[in-house]
Amino acid sequence: MRTPSIKKEDCPSKWVVIDAEGQVLGRLASEVAGLLLGKGKPEYTAHVPSGDHVVVINATKIVITGKKAETKQYTHHSGYYGGFKSVSYKRMKEEHPDEIIKKAVWGMLPKGRLGRAIHKHLFVYPAGEHPHTAQKPEAYALRG
Repeated sequence: MRTPSIKKEDCPSKWVVIDAEGQVLGRLASEVAGLLLGKGKPEYTAHVPSGDHVVVINATKIVITGKKAETKQYTHHSGYYGGFKSVSYKRMKEEHPDEIIKKAVWGMLPKGRLGRAIHKHLFVYPAGEHPHTAQKPEAYALRG
């Protein structure tokens, strides 16, 4: 008997809303990455985007542990000489709190075409409101 290979059309995705208030960044990101990948579904197939659409609200109220609030840096390089850029966690939280969660989740997704397609199913908002009420997202309770 052969194992069936699921196609994208055969795997329905639902919309899930997660409240990030008081949640630890890494634990939240790993849970969101699992939902985006569809790891909890019985029809999970590694090469098919079979996960759910995830809406994260209250990104400004995320928590990190230890001394990371003072020491954590977000870095990237443009590819040109002198193109190294670095932004502290405090500044990133003030200016772009949604990018903190997006970057943490991106680090847990596969790199390449599939990872980019899956990452587009993540929507992060700094406040408690979101414009996805028409999709009727279900509230998701995080483990732990």
